Amino acid sequence: MGIKIKVCGMKYPENIQAVAAHAPDYLGFIFYEKSKRFVNDLDPRIVQLVNPSIARVGVFVNHPISFIEQQSKKYGFETLQLHGDETPEYCQQLKEKGYTLVKAFQVGDGFNFAAINPYKSSVDYFLFDTKSEGYGGTGKKFDWKIFKKYDNEVPIFLSGGLDIEHIDEIKKLNYLNIHALDINSKFEIEPGRKNEGKIKLFIDRIRDEIRS
Repeated sequence: MGIKIKVCGMKYPENIQAVAAHAPDYLGFIFYEKSKRFVNDLDPRIVQLVNPSIARVGVFVNHPISFIEQQSKKYGFETLQLHGDETPEYCQQLKEKGYTLVKAFQVGDGFNFAAINPYKSSVDYFLFDTKSEGYGGTGKKFDWKIFKKYDNEVPIFLSGGLDIEHIDEIKKLNYLNIHALDINSKFEIEPGRKNEGKIKLFIDRIRDEIRS
């Protein structure tokens, strides 16, 4: 299946280095001010020191494009995750600037996949997360049966409370065009600080059991 792994919500310098040592495919840095994992004044040199084989992802929520460009230049982001109410036109503007785009959608009961069709030409990936009251994650898994209704035209990041215990279920999603698994809160000691041992175990199992 060739599934990649993204560790999102990185915040602390020594923890960023420790997690990066286990070679995930993506590291996500959140710029949403209301998030407990908001990077705030993280030294850009910490992010720039990450092995270039690991894609650094800037996570934004309804920010002005000028702000996104400013932070992307500062931290070296080439991949952007848009987690708010961004329109297809907004996404297209960023895509034309050369960024790789991941557009997030919150999935609840009765989610209508037709609503995301207008984004297909302006993003590279969709990210599906569990529906919440705000723009952040919930740490909870949604019902993956809904993917039977997805047309698989755009590869996806699967998010929403993923944990090691879900690996066997993930294996059964071999009909789904999964580009990456997005892990966060279930792998934390505290918001923004990851349990590197647990992340290593997850990465090793995914690569041994699904990538092989």
